[in-house]
Amino acid sequence: MTKTFFGFKQVNAAAKAGMVRDVFSSVAGKYDIMNDFMSFGLHRLWKHEMIKKLAPRSGQKYLDVAGGSGDIGFKVWEKGAEVTLTDINPDMLQVAKNKAVDQNKLSGLRFEVADAENLPFAENEFDILGIAFGIRNVTNIDKGLAEFHRVLKPGGRFVCLEFSDVENEIIKKFYDLYSFNIIPKIGGIVANDEASYQYLVESIRKFPPAPEFAKMIEAAGLKDVGYKKYTHGVVAVHWGIKL
Repeated sequence: MTKTFFGFKQVNAAAKAGMVRDVFSSVAGKYDIMNDFMSFGLHRLWKHEMIKKLAPRSGQKYLDVAGGSGDIGFKVWEKGAEVTLTDINPDMLQVAKNKAVDQNKLSGLRFEVADAENLPFAENEFDILGIAFGIRNVTNIDKGLAEFHRVLKPGGRFVCLEFSDVENEIIKKFYDLYSFNIIPKIGGIVANDEASYQYLVESIRKFPPAPEFAKMIEAAGLKDVGYKKYTHGVVAVHWGIKL
């Protein structure tokens, strides 16, 4: 039976998607406020950099994979693109739907429960595709990247925002101390779920370093692949084009 990692634990690959769904069902209600607490608000700056790289334009079709509570999808929608926001977790998707109603974002925005490894869309359907802090939760990342390539139009752009590898050893020590000792405790206090945030911290450490992930993007068939790190390598924005 095929094994994979769920945080630092080895689990059956077939079980991981359900375990990830359970994590995000647990934290959905406090997801946005926890992002602010954990990153000291820096996640907003990182997402701004991702959106700049997506460069959405009016009339384009954008697919937001693992769209969570809608932060990226809504900003792209505001640029005039037609947005399809997907997530494997119905509870996270409901948070996004509620926000869309509250903000009167009703036309040109649709929501679908979808697995990144088996997207329910036609080939060559989207002009741009983005995924923010979601690719590391995909069981088979190579399969997910192949799906992204499949649904993009020729000339379409893929952009991914994900946690990355901190290279400076002094900063890395402080980052590890904060990640493993503070973030799960904040999750316990704010979201009443320390275990889920322990998983999230561990999942960051199991994700490939930026150069290795860039090679995976190239292996999926995307071209002009590159990345840029932010905040001493805490996160990186990756990109590629379907030619």
